[in-house]
Amino acid sequence: MLRLPLSVLSRDGRLLFATRMARMFAYGFLSVILVLYLVALGLDGLHIGLLLTLTLIGDAAISLWLTTHADAVGRRRVLRIGAALMAAAGVVFTLSGNFWVLLVAATIGVISVSGGEVGPFMAVEQASLSHILPNHERTRIFGWYSLAGSFAAATGSLAAGLLVGGLRAAGASTLMSDRAVILGYAFVGLVLVVGFGLLSPSIELAVADRSTIAGRLGLHRSRGNVLRLSGLFSLDSFGGALVTQSLVAYWFTLRYGAQPALLGVLFFVANVLAGLSSLVAARLAARIGLIRTMVFTHMPGNILLIALPLMPNLPLAALVLFARFSLNSMDVPARQSYVVAVVDPNERSAAAGVTGIARTLSAAPAPLIATPLIGMADLASLPFFIGGGLKLSYDVLLYFLFRAARPPEELPDDRRSAAR
Repeated sequence: MLRLPLSVLSRDGRLLFATRMARMFAYGFLSVILVLYLVALGLDGLHIGLLLTLTLIGDAAISLWLTTHADAVGRRRVLRIGAALMAAAGVVFTLSGNFWVLLVAATIGVISVSGGEVGPFMAVEQASLSHILPNHERTRIFGWYSLAGSFAAATGSLAAGLLVGGLRAAGASTLMSDRAVILGYAFVGLVLVVGFGLLSPSIELAVADRSTIAGRLGLHRSRGNVLRLSGLFSLDSFGGALVTQSLVAYWFTLRYGAQPALLGVLFFVANVLAGLSSLVAARLAARIGLIRTMVFTHMPGNILLIALPLMPNLPLAALVLFARFSLNSMDVPARQSYVVAVVDPNERSAAAGVTGIARTLSAAPAPLIATPLIGMADLASLPFFIGGGLKLSYDVLLYFLFRAARPPEELPDDRRSAAR
């Protein structure tokens, strides 16, 4: 269980892991300095919040179309389009400091404002992995998929902190050193365009299966469950978006005077811990089921989120941050595996896409609310309290609404055969 089972992964599976790692490195790389970069450009809290919010809305709109059409028009094609949009957004952010230009680029392009997944990538990659994996290996491989992404994001955060710190020590201005990170983000987008082009037709649905795709949003039999899950995931996502990684980094800067190099180290450790917990989640899911794993590991992390702003000094805040990351991401591979398990094969890209877009859209207003609050000393703790409370409500609702809806690998043998 502690060694990646490479024998299970085909060449396409390994490529999908590689593209996931490259992309998450770029997201982690960007997240440490994005808000600080926008501040250096001269934007105030209201404009930054508006930019982050519209970035999420634009990403959601484009990703919704791409993911709900991916199974029909081709998964490889959709992945390449997403990578091109990522590179284009990074180039514009590198070259321009004009708010309106940045707004257009962020709305149309793919920019991660949280350090987490955005765009059509994860939904299509997971549908592709599920297409080439046996059911009993899915959650385990998704755990490794999550771990690979967390390690890459952690490395990206560390690299950004070291790069910015090194450039500033060499005499570069704050703006120019931050801009080097944005340029690196654009470069990774170009690398992904090439990487996705190397995937084979094996990840695509057969022509006969494509012809059965019907219904709104690419969903048919599973539409009700997917929409209910989307509503619950929206609640969780809005709560989490009040305290994204970029905003927490900003809060550490304002509250404790943390510098970019230290922020890079903090989020490197935090993301490594989150990644390692993914493997524990996969083992736990095999014992108690996916829904219980999602809920019972998520709740303690949300309690720690509420406790974070109550810490009196930086070392204690860092410890709480590490503890939260160690627990709060354990639900991720279980959630991802559950979504693609309880729908038909030709609904997988759409189901992962719709639930992912619901998370993105619901997160969109949160930075507009949270950014000004974090900038006010008397109100800076509110996003943590509200976000943690909403996420706890999600845990309770998810458990009571979906504890009886089990994926195929958790069904008794007779029911499993009938489900097929």
